[in-house]
Amino acid sequence: MKATIRDVAKLAGVSVATVSRVMNQNGYVNSETEQKVNRAMKQLQYVPNQMARGLAGKRTKTIALILPDISNPFFPGLARGVEDIAQNNGYTVILCNSDDLGVKERSYIEVLKKKYVDGIIFATNNLVQEDLERLEEAQIPFVMLDRAPDMKSGCVITVNNFGGAKAAVEHLLDAGCKKIAHIYGPKELVTARERLEGYEEVARKQPWYTPTLLVPGDFTIDGGVKAVEALLRNHPDVDGIFAGNDLMAVGALKALNRRGISVPGEVAVCGFDGVNLTEITQPELTTIAQPIYQIGELAAKKLIERIDQSSSHYETVELGVSLIVRDSTQKS
Repeated sequence: MKATIRDVAKLAGVSVATVSRVMNQNGYVNSETEQKVNRAMKQLQYVPNQMARGLAGKRTKTIALILPDISNPFFPGLARGVEDIAQNNGYTVILCNSDDLGVKERSYIEVLKKKYVDGIIFATNNLVQEDLERLEEAQIPFVMLDRAPDMKSGCVITVNNFGGAKAAVEHLLDAGCKKIAHIYGPKELVTARERLEGYEEVARKQPWYTPTLLVPGDFTIDGGVKAVEALLRNHPDVDGIFAGNDLMAVGALKALNRRGISVPGEVAVCGFDGVNLTEITQPELTTIAQPIYQIGELAAKKLIERIDQSSSHYETVELGVSLIVRDSTQKS
């Protein structure tokens, strides 16, 4: 069986990125590590993938943005931020919708590699360690938003999900809420987990807290509707809801309206993300706003820096969030 770059890295006791740097003589590697890598390649009779190695010197001025679903109102603003920075730097953006399916993402990666794309921005959650190693082997720089497997290279851009969730619950308490529920997103997503943990950090200290105030909503409008229906069956006296994203908050508004429950008079509602949809609901939604456009800008800037500098070092950047108070929490 033909040896791979991962086999070399394992035998040498280094990362795939380090093996790539040794093979291509780009980036610092100390002499001892370089000797280990060369010995491992010789022992395994490893023959580098010449197409992958050629990517380092072949520029197409093209980057890709892989999204789970462009119809989600969070992503158009982010995509615009990516596109504006890319265009200002002479790059073209290829937009890929993965439907949050790992198999579709991997298919895109293989196609993009063949098209010699210069770098990829991932706003998805399905990459595994092997996918990252393949990107490293092909020397394709990448940036990931919010969510990532265990990484030794690449850039991850996040926001303060935990702090934002705490601010949401504290705001609902300040608004006079006596019993606050949380509608959470898929727990396999780090964003959903961090927002749930932020809620619990504040709520657990309250006398009314019980785990049954936590209900799943799947980050969708329909999920928010179903969550409120389930919540009101168990806690008809709830008077505050913090939804883990704005789509679930919109669903919560919809369900409360169907039952004739006034917002914010009887139940106050706060979302998370700051999408434009929150400004056109009735009432307008209070939300914890992410700097969506700026996230896209920063992702493109970081990716282009890595392309220009042939850099693969690991880096994380956390951006702040802000509370935007609107009618849905302003109790009279």
